Amino acid sequence: MNANRQAIANTKNGKLEGYIENDLFVFKGIPYAAQPVGDLRWMPPRPVKKWSGIRPAKEYGAISPQNPMPVQAPGMPDFSKELQDEGCLFLNIWTPGLDDARRPVIFWIHGGAFIIGAGTEPFLEGGKLVKRGDIVLVSINYRMGAFGFMNLKEITGGKIPANGNEGLLDQIAALEWVQDNIAAFGGNPDNVTVGGFSAGGMSIGDLLSMPLARGKFHKAINRSGSTNTVTTLDNAREMSEQFLKILNINRKDITALRALKTQQLLDAQALLGAVLREAKGALTPFMPVIDGHVIPDFPIEEIKKGSAKNVTVMAGNTLDELKISTGMDPAMRNLDDVGLLERLGRLLQADLVPKVVKVYREALKKRGSSGNPLDVMGTVSTDLMFRIPTIRLVEAQRDIGMPSYNYYFTYKSPAMGGILGAMHGLDNPLLFGQLDADFTGVGTEVENLALKIQDSCIAFVRTGDPSCKTIGKWPVYGKDRMTMIFDNNTRVEAAPYEAERRVWDGYDFKNTLPL
Repeated sequence: MNANRQAIANTKNGKLEGYIENDLFVFKGIPYAAQPVGDLRWMPPRPVKKWSGIRPAKEYGAISPQNPMPVQAPGMPDFSKELQDEGCLFLNIWTPGLDDARRPVIFWIHGGAFIIGAGTEPFLEGGKLVKRGDIVLVSINYRMGAFGFMNLKEITGGKIPANGNEGLLDQIAALEWVQDNIAAFGGNPDNVTVGGFSAGGMSIGDLLSMPLARGKFHKAINRSGSTNTVTTLDNAREMSEQFLKILNINRKDITALRALKTQQLLDAQALLGAVLREAKGALTPFMPVIDGHVIPDFPIEEIKKGSAKNVTVMAGNTLDELKISTGMDPAMRNLDDVGLLERLGRLLQADLVPKVVKVYREALKKRGSSGNPLDVMGTVSTDLMFRIPTIRLVEAQRDIGMPSYNYYFTYKSPAMGGILGAMHGLDNPLLFGQLDADFTGVGTEVENLALKIQDSCIAFVRTGDPSCKTIGKWPVYGKDRMTMIFDNNTRVEAAPYEAERRVWDGYDFKNTLPL
């Protein structure tokens, strides 16, 4: 640590003291809103009160309460040992300088199916992307699960006004904090890029459609998450009713609701999640809600109408987003064609199922797969949940005249003999420069791939165009569907995996429950 410089920044709420590490100024556990505890549970975020003196900002703040995932996938961060508390509205900053350089800002939103995760993901540590790009990185916590995405307004007659989008309102409050304060950390409030993975990318899909978010960011990087993970008001009401039934609480008993302990809410959420997985095969009971106000309509419909007409978008996916999740599901181990058709029949209109299976099986065989039911299910699920909604987002921005960029990450993890493929989240350590022998692999090829991902991201954050020296020209998606393929042989392809994409023509992707 360099003792010759002070890591002290002056925000509108008061002074903060961080620390210096790897020639970067690091600030952790900064409150960006009043903590939503006591009477503020389920309320929209409120401003932080000013403090006197210098507030320490050297340790992460508490993260949103969460249950562990039913299955811990390889490479997934483990948050079980971190401090959890409903008072979790903190952000973290890595910056090369506390000066007036007005560096571009990446505002990172973590993933986790809206029920797990935190802005303390291990791959953020070290600041390699920050140093390479001379940029400022901000990561945030936000309320999740029953704390941030449960609609109670409908069933309590407004006595608890939670619309089910409090977690998104937290994100907007953090963006407002950045607008007000990031200049004190060497950042440029007029050049903010929201970036996020999985539920973080899905959150960005919502932010692109939300009136309250307009003007608070300028570019967006959706990584493995689009606009489709939202639920209707009727479904949100049903989830809330089931939740209160598990807790044996009358909807009119507001006092009892407010008196619930954090663990009681987590336990009820786990029970409801288990019921939902059994009945519908879905991952979580809680997600953003189309309430008609915070989220006026299906996000993709709002985006088509121009809600994000001033935002340049870069969005993409990994080849095998759901391969490991499908493979690790005990119910899938003996999947046969009958089971495959039955499962897809729950997700798709009946006349589409045989066509989808035929097209995907043929495509998988051309790639060298056997095309067995498990592979077909995993690949169809990936496209249904991730790839096709991402393409629809890129197309929506293209069609209103905005530059938009698409990528596909096809590099395969060496872990477990390669069976993970290009799994969900494998690209995050490459983006942030945290390679390891087991999960990402090491060596010249993957290191070069990581630099290409980093440099194209840095270029996009700086200028809105991901073209750069290490990757060359990255064309806009356009009518030819130009797509950057990230692999050991990184290249641009026109309309990759086109047979699979075309099978979904005419299919509505307004929303998809998390699989």
